[in-house]
Amino acid sequence: MAELVVVGCSGSGPGPDAAASAYLVRATVDGATTTLLLDLGSGAFGPLQRHVDPRAIDAIVLSHLHADHCLDLTAWDVAAAYSSSAPWRPVPTYAPAGAYDRIARAAEVDDPRDAQLERSFDFRAIAGDTRLSVGCFTLTFARVAHPVETYAVRVDGPSGALVYSGDTGPTPALNDLARGARVLLAEASFPDMAGLPADLHLSGRQAGEAAAAAGVETLVLTHVPAWEDPAQRLVEARRAFDGVLVQATPGAVIGF
Repeated sequence: MAELVVVGCSGSGPGPDAAASAYLVRATVDGATTTLLLDLGSGAFGPLQRHVDPRAIDAIVLSHLHADHCLDLTAWDVAAAYSSSAPWRPVPTYAPAGAYDRIARAAEVDDPRDAQLERSFDFRAIAGDTRLSVGCFTLTFARVAHPVETYAVRVDGPSGALVYSGDTGPTPALNDLARGARVLLAEASFPDMAGLPADLHLSGRQAGEAAAAAGVETLVLTHVPAWEDPAQRLVEARRAFDGVLVQATPGAVIGF
């Protein structure tokens, strides 16, 4: 069975008890372990090292290039550049186009050509029709509804599938990608209220509606900002979804 490990789950930035978005997905088949990292937001590189040696990660996926989903690649790069332990190899990093320049600027490099990020990351652009394999996993992407180029990703493993929403408003693209998956890891940034933007974030109820439409077994709510009440998101999601409902917390492990 594959597992999802929550590294960071705070929405829009780190909170007092959680880093921003970062999730490990891993499985072992015939003695070989494949480990993926979905996003590495602000504050997440520290707790990541509690769960895995970063050098053991086979690929990184960035859903989009907002800081709360990618900023700590700068911390990873510093570790790769200056660590006195075994060398760090460039990790295949699947991301929207322009990731190299965005991370270089976040690292306060005036000219991206001076960043030398290639020592740490092998950036590979994704699109809405991208499908690829990493070890025992198959990854499928879908463009979702957010102000910047953003992708949800489906990870099909040896015993089932996980779908991670990235940041998105309600969209059939997410429902279709998640159809038949065992687990939907869905953002639930907004409280359930009238007048929500159509292409920014989901409420708890909207995350529940997506899970119900896709027919998933388990809905994991994440990306709740530190100033909001995650328990209320569970109440909202339950109004639309009658399957297994979980609130993401740092260190939580969910099998699929």
